[in-house]
Amino acid sequence: MIELVAGDVALAQWRAVYEGAPARLDAASAPRIAESAASVARIVARGAPAYGINTGFGRLATVRIGDDDLATLQRNLVLSHAAGTGDPAPVPVVRLMMALKLASLGQGASGVRPETVALIEAMLARGLTPVVPAQGSVGASGDLAPLAHMAAAMLGVGEIDTGAARLPAGEALAGAGLAPLDLGPKEGLALLNGTQFSTAYALAGLFDAETAFRSALVTGALSTEAAKGTDAPFDARIHRLRRHAGQIAVGDALRELMAGSAIRASHRDDDPRVQDPYCLRCQPQVMGAALDVLRSAGAMLATEANGVSDNPLIFADTDEVLSGGNFHAEPVAFAADMIAMALCEIGSIAERRVAMLLDASLSGLPAFLTPRPGLNSGFMIPQVTAAALVSENKQRAFPASVDSIPTSANQEDHVSMAAHGARRLRDMAANVTMVLGIELLAAAQGCDFHAPLCSSDPLEAVRARLRAQVPTLADDRHMHPDMEAAAALIRSGAIVDAVALPLPGMVA
Repeated sequence: MIELVAGDVALAQWRAVYEGAPARLDAASAPRIAESAASVARIVARGAPAYGINTGFGRLATVRIGDDDLATLQRNLVLSHAAGTGDPAPVPVVRLMMALKLASLGQGASGVRPETVALIEAMLARGLTPVVPAQGSVGASGDLAPLAHMAAAMLGVGEIDTGAARLPAGEALAGAGLAPLDLGPKEGLALLNGTQFSTAYALAGLFDAETAFRSALVTGALSTEAAKGTDAPFDARIHRLRRHAGQIAVGDALRELMAGSAIRASHRDDDPRVQDPYCLRCQPQVMGAALDVLRSAGAMLATEANGVSDNPLIFADTDEVLSGGNFHAEPVAFAADMIAMALCEIGSIAERRVAMLLDASLSGLPAFLTPRPGLNSGFMIPQVTAAALVSENKQRAFPASVDSIPTSANQEDHVSMAAHGARRLRDMAANVTMVLGIELLAAAQGCDFHAPLCSSDPLEAVRARLRAQVPTLADDRHMHPDMEAAAALIRSGAIVDAVALPLPGMVA
């Protein structure tokens, strides 16, 4: 069970939630939530106009709403804003979104009642995940449509994924012994306003990118061995002179991955080659820069995940309602763009290593890594597939944050497009995962040609893990199952686990 200490949740805890761990708010949040709700009640009793509590929304903020209609106002807000479209967001992303909303509400600045928070916790505990169409948010004024679909499910409207079936929301709640929520003043707006949808998708992309990054260190080292490349460019003295933390960490990791290799020792002396191609030699510089970018994006998203991003905000100590713009997801949009660029480059340099291994004039290996080229095509077309995926990622990597379009009759005249930027990341990471799976196959095949020489202990453990599922390619066979098996090893983190080394990641 992940205890969400509102305002102080680590990236590793968010990752655990994304991967299926149950989550709930820590008990210390309860007094803050109760006092915030009491403050809203006092504000309502005072009778002065307060945005989103007794007024309309957006451009309709000047319309005053009577006390008898305050509950209807909030329900209407949820139902009218549940206007998303497209395929449902994946269950792990929606669960993470719900947990992020919990942590935001738990800071006592949103004015929701304890029973509202309790329903989100109960839905998470019982595996009830609202069906949330993935398209429809522009990243300000918060992720309105996606969060409205979450809130609508809490009202018994829409659909809920129970894990076993997709049911009408009211039926799913009843089946779990839960009653639909009746909203109080401010509560609909508090549930809808915020960046939790964009942030959940961006965090999911970050976590998938971290897995891909670590795996690429392993496949890159194995490709270097297959090409009988030198480890001299990984010398620590080179990277300490340039000073970039990521570059230093990657150089150290690659050097450690190759330490003790008999393949490396076999050509240490009298090798006529002076320098390796950039895809081998510049791994610390390229992958190190990607690591620095991922860490920077991770820091931005960790801050966002621990913040309060709805509007208006309730300050219970003075019973003030302050309108601001914390719902604007520009930080998430920038972070998502950074992750997209890093994913693009991780895949790009990996594909270049695959192409290099297949080129007999560069690698010194049999053409296309097959013992009988001509009769067999070997890895010719897997490299084409890798190239296609890399090109697709390049197209997707165009920054989302530079776009904007006005909404709500120009009241909301600049938006972040964070949701667009974040939603692409899981698919981009999936493309990189397959590229790395292809590299794993090619690099292992290349090393097979160096038998009886072996690589280092960590890299031999990786080869053994792969060969337990995919045999060496002798003659052409159906390649797709091999590629899927290798990609599954990347996706699961199995090849990173196999090396049993502390490879660099989000924690510097």
